[in-house]
Amino acid sequence: MPTAPHDPSALLQVLRRRPEQRCEFCGAAIDDEHWHVANVPTRSVLCICRPCFLLFERDGAGGKRFRAVPDRYVVVAEGPELHQGPWQALGIPIHLSFLFSNSDTGKLTAFCPGPAGATESELALDAWTDVVRAHPVLARLAPDVEALLVRQESARPGPVPPRPDPEGIAVIVPIDFCYELVGSVRRLWQGVCGGDAAWREVDAAIAYALERARPEVGA
Repeated sequence: MPTAPHDPSALLQVLRRRPEQRCEFCGAAIDDEHWHVANVPTRSVLCICRPCFLLFERDGAGGKRFRAVPDRYVVVAEGPELHQGPWQALGIPIHLSFLFSNSDTGKLTAFCPGPAGATESELALDAWTDVVRAHPVLARLAPDVEALLVRQESARPGPVPPRPDPEGIAVIVPIDFCYELVGSVRRLWQGVCGGDAAWREVDAAIAYALERARPEVGA
């Protein structure tokens, strides 16, 4: 797993294996690189071994409750494009959001990290259709287990230090990545705008996602 360019962030520490962790289905010991299954109704993830992951990776194996979380990171868009056209019409609530498709409602939802956890809002489906038309890879965004991380600009006040995405980024990430970042931001948030520690955590998380990102074949 890549390490942060400076001290390991709280997010990277959480994503590493906890001591003595075991598969939450069969009880087997989990290796350093393990897998996750999403509990769709509760919006939570379970840590599992590879054999259990392979069982849930098959379509429909977990019914409507459990779905294997893929380990896919794909850069979709970056730079000025995120401030205009269909991206602007999408109406993303704040500068940093995760967008995902909810299989229960069939709607596109955005959840935004903050001091209270994740604040959710539904987005304009017509605008999303235009975004998908411009970026066909988004048509393969897996409901419930993948999300599109979008940061259009920095939300922190005052001078902005160097960032891995100076003009904004949109990247497909696993849903467990989103949950971990939401928890880290909530834990570190200070004041009205979050404070340096929370936003350094966001920077480290985006750098981590960009290190893991690979071109999508056929995108």
